[in-house]
This record gives sequence, structure tokens and C-alpha cells, in this order.
Amino acid sequence: MQTELSRRLGIEHAVFGFTPFPAVAAAISRAGGLGVLGAVRYTAPGDLARDLDWIQDHADGRPYGLDVVMPAKKVEGVGEADVEALIPEGHRQFVEDTLARHGVPELAEGETAGWRITGWMEQVARGQLDVALDYPLALLANALGSPPADVIARAHERDVLVAALAGSARHARKHADAGIDIVVAQGYEAGGHTGEIATMVLTPEVTEAVAPLPVLAAGGIGSGEQAAAALALGAQGVWLGSVWLTTAEADLHSPALTRKLLAAGSGDTVRSRALTGKPARQLRTAWTDAWDDPAGPGPLPMPLQGLLVADAVSRIQRYEVEPLLGTPVGQIVGRMTSERGVQEVFDDLTRGFERAVARLDRIAGRP
Repeated sequence: MQTELSRRLGIEHAVFGFTPFPAVAAAISRAGGLGVLGAVRYTAPGDLARDLDWIQDHADGRPYGLDVVMPAKKVEGVGEADVEALIPEGHRQFVEDTLARHGVPELAEGETAGWRITGWMEQVARGQLDVALDYPLALLANALGSPPADVIARAHERDVLVAALAGSARHARKHADAGIDIVVAQGYEAGGHTGEIATMVLTPEVTEAVAPLPVLAAGGIGSGEQAAAALALGAQGVWLGSVWLTTAEADLHSPALTRKLLAAGSGDTVRSRALTGKPARQLRTAWTDAWDDPAGPGPLPMPLQGLLVADAVSRIQRYEVEPLLGTPVGQIVGRMTSERGVQEVFDDLTRGFERAVARLDRIAGRP
């Protein structure tokens, strides 16, 4: 599974694995791909440094990357307290009423929310970058598109390639104009923040729009056959996220959530603003249904929604309240039917890729 991009990065397989778990990121890199650690949950620079140290020690010298969530336009002088003050009281009451209907207990006294995602606040994301760029990153990715120009310049000064996610050819062209190195064409099927165009349609549109920049295909990819299809559409690699959630190295801290993921079908996800305020594909739950109900107040825009629901999501996860329990995940969840190690996932990917290439060779009449 070699391409020009994978050779440039010194990885064996053109598989880029996004994950919030350091152990999974290191295992992806050891298996021959490029593990990319999601930074959005790190609010303390010391915590990010600790986990980057761990990856550095356990990736066996293989390259790895970091994914941040950062707006393209620089915003200064706005802190978390300023944003919190904009949350309407009616929305706070809706959260409490929803939790009460499902009997969700309060966190114990002194217990803090473990799901307080503030990484999309610019000051937090810049603090993450101050830490991360001291490490030998191979790739810096931004889930909200092109990062600010000064961030791209800082990365390039350190010979770090910059990737940006795009949900349309128009977005991809903007990223190319901004000076990024790799476009991740993320289709409608993907977990997390997605647009409205399916991967099969989006990938060739983006590759044509930004040529000769390399493109990674994302969304609905979890097998070697699908990876081969992505390369056939013009991509130079695949960006996988959801498939790692049920690996042995992942640490979801929730047996109930793992069971839900293993039992879910491809139709059991929904693209909802319930989690962050931007459309994000996730397991459909009573929580997403409540926020998508026209009778409710509706989600707030990012970053208000993420701040609003942080404590609630922590309580749901802490007490494993199954009707409300969910996570961002793509439609590929229907293939995630057993817990496997990262290396086993790679073995399946490479075998499937070989089968697909052999099938095409036979069709083309090649020996």
C-alpha cells in the first residue's frame, strides 16, 4: 500500500490513523501507518506533553502526527468564561431536564468533568501547538480546515507537513490556496464533523480540484478493498478514525459503549449537532434524539454547544447510562463487529488490498 506520499513520509502503508488514544496512535505507527493523535481533549499543555512523550517512546522510531481543532481566522482576547456567558439559561435547563428524565446522577463531590473539550478555543489550540512543535512531528492536521497562516508557517519551518480536512472541492481549493500540503477529503459517511457529499463522489472531485497536492480519502473506509478503491479514485492514502475505536489498544473507559459499538449497524449513526454545535456523525441515542427534536431548543453553535454539554456527557459516560451513551463514529461501524488489535486491523487491510488489486489485475488481463 505504497504511494508517493507514503514514501515521502517514510511509512510502509498509506494509512493515516486518527485517534484520541496515544496507545492506538503508537500502534498504528508501529504497524507501518502514520498514527495521528487527536489533541482536542487536552486542556492542559502538560497532559499533551506527557502523552506525546509516551508516543515518542513507544512508536519504535516511526513517524507520527497531531490533529488540532483550530479556526482559520485568528481570534484574540476571548476566553472560555466569555463564551460560557453566552449560553442561554433555557439551554442549561434543557440539559438538566434531559438528564433527570433518564436518572443520570450528579458527579461525586470533587469529581471533575473528564469530557470538557475546549480544544477548539483558539488560545487552547495555540497552547497545544506550542507544546507539539517541540516534538518531531511528521504531520499536523486541522479538523476545522486550514489553520491560520502563521501556524502553517511555524509547521513548515520545522519541516512538518500540514493537512486540512475538506468536505467539498470548494473547501479543498481554499486549503490549497492557504498553503497546506495535504487535503483530507472527508465524506458524509465519516465519523465526527462531516459535510454532505459522499466519499465516492468527493474524493475524485477533490483530487482534481487541488492537483498535484496529495489527497487522503476519509469516510466509510475500513477494509483493504475500500482503501484500494480510494487509491483508484486518485487519493494517495486513506484517513481512518472510527475503525480504531474497538481495537484492544483503545481506552474508551466504558464496556457499555464498546458493546454498543460492536452491536451497531451502518444505519445506527446520525449526523447531529448535539455534541459540538457543528454537524458530526455519531451513534444515534436518546441524547441526539432530544437535541434533534424540533420541540426542543436546538443545539447552539460551536463552541457554545460543546461547553454546554461537557458536564452532561461526562456524567452519562461516568455512569454508563446506555440510552444516552454515544460517541462520534462513522457508518463503517457496521463492520466493527469484534475487538481486534491494531496490528490485526492492518493485517486485514493489507490482505484486502491485495485481493482487490489481484481482482483488478484479472479483469485487466494481467498475470
